[in-house]
Amino acid sequence: MNVTIAGEGEAVLLGHSYLWDAAMWAPQIAALSRSHRIVAPDLWGHGGSGRLPHDATTLEDLAAHHLALMDSLGIERFAVVGLSIGGMWGAELALMAPDRVSALVLLDTFAGAEPAEARAGYRLMMEMVGQAGRVPEALVDKLVGLFISPDAAARQPDLPATFRKRLGSWDRQALLESVVPLGQMFVERRSLLAQLPTLAMPALVVTGSLDVPRPVHEGREMAAILGCEFVEVAGAGHISSLEAPDEVNRILQDFLRRHRGETDHGDSRKRPATIQA
Repeated sequence: MNVTIAGEGEAVLLGHSYLWDAAMWAPQIAALSRSHRIVAPDLWGHGGSGRLPHDATTLEDLAAHHLALMDSLGIERFAVVGLSIGGMWGAELALMAPDRVSALVLLDTFAGAEPAEARAGYRLMMEMVGQAGRVPEALVDKLVGLFISPDAAARQPDLPATFRKRLGSWDRQALLESVVPLGQMFVERRSLLAQLPTLAMPALVVTGSLDVPRPVHEGREMAAILGCEFVEVAGAGHISSLEAPDEVNRILQDFLRRHRGETDHGDSRKRPATIQA
């Protein structure tokens, strides 16, 4: 597993989106590493990481891998900040090791099961990639529309083209051995909504107002279940960390600052609120 580590202080584990890598967090690593020790791994088959282990079949397995990573680094307690699939395995990790996860931030993600209509569409995408051994051009267009908001080009002109290039550069072996199986993991994931109320650590849910695959109502639902703040990032799509980096940095820095050094969580997160950013 390829890992970027930066800064000193209380540890923060960053989980990136499917089809991206830790570079997606570049603005957050630069900002948060001034006050925290940032650990930003590449998901299996993404960035510089090796292939998905043969025995990994669920998001729980991914959570266990990231917990093992923190063990290997000698980090006992850490906050988890996950976007998309990073938030999905991040929630699994928080449930798996609640005494070790000091805080949880879920960005542009959903801890429930994938809705039936979306699940069918994603299954078809996986079949297309599996049969072609690449991401077909027609699918590239669809994925760019899903991941990047229409407003992104105005704020981050290079972002759509960068993502398009990334989708076209996947190695056939990596796609078949890692990317497609990982996609199947999140598409077929179990719902954690009934278990979220058991989490006592400070939590925050953040969703871009233009996020297509993870719409705002899903973020609001998770925040209501967790009893935590919900932040809607105006004008941002699914990859809010890059579409609205300054806003996301401010949100994360404020949240981590408020909960710095917290060990007795009590009811500190039971303050429902919605913030427009």
